[in-house]
Amino acid sequence: MACPSTTPNAERLTVTDELVTVRGRRLRVQVRRPQSVSGPPLLVLNGIGAALDLLDPFVDALPPDREIVRLDPPGIGGSPNVLLPYHLTTFAPVVGDLVTALDHGRVDVLGYSWGGELAQQLAVARPAQVRRLVLVATTTGALSVPASPRVLSRFFLPRRPDDPAAALAVAADLYGGTVRTHPERAAAALESIAGSLHRSRRGYALQLAATVGWTSLPVLRLIRAPTLVVAGDDDPIIPPLNATILGRGIPDARVVHHPGGHLAIVTEAQELAGAVEEFLAAP
Repeated sequence: MACPSTTPNAERLTVTDELVTVRGRRLRVQVRRPQSVSGPPLLVLNGIGAALDLLDPFVDALPPDREIVRLDPPGIGGSPNVLLPYHLTTFAPVVGDLVTALDHGRVDVLGYSWGGELAQQLAVARPAQVRRLVLVATTTGALSVPASPRVLSRFFLPRRPDDPAAALAVAADLYGGTVRTHPERAAAALESIAGSLHRSRRGYALQLAATVGWTSLPVLRLIRAPTLVVAGDDDPIIPPLNATILGRGIPDARVVHHPGGHLAIVTEAQELAGAVEEFLAAP
């Protein structure tokens, strides 16, 4: 069903939030449509375990004349669980078919973290559908530079301590950047992530399973869309060397480093949105 827009630019935007069936999968899909569209739509693919609402600050920071398409993977947020596991190689065509179902030919694609891996797979599987590609805080999958064992243990076994101070310490170790110095900026995002993980444990497990054995490293040269790689220098989950790998593997990719952490797309949404929009709007 269409929902009334509650964004700051509500007088210019129409936001729909509904379940769309694609290849037998029911996915929550949110579309922000401006009255006057500038450029192709931007498909935003979120990180692991978090509903699409996590990136509201980033989306709100983008120009109001850009159409935004977002979705929740199976079992996450508003998308129902599925019985059978899926893989990035099988889910990317589903996303491509969703783009077609929304009557879009080519779209710009932004993938954040887990969504960045899905975005790479989409760019390889459906090159005609991807005009430009933005990869934020992401890797090439199995063949990449991993986080430290300490960070990985907390990331793959997400247990939030009952003590708020202990929970914040875990978050700082995981996400780095502003979470270390200004935790109040990340409070809403951390609550969103914790709530989503609590409600969507099966969906989270399915997302982990979707990446097993997956890597884009051998096929990076097949990505022909102009690509922007955005990396934080204080990102414990995705060490910044991964951005170098992506930048060298994807033809003519541009790499931008910032001093933030893994949640900078939320905590420094204005700055990152400006860099992304400059790339998307360039001739």
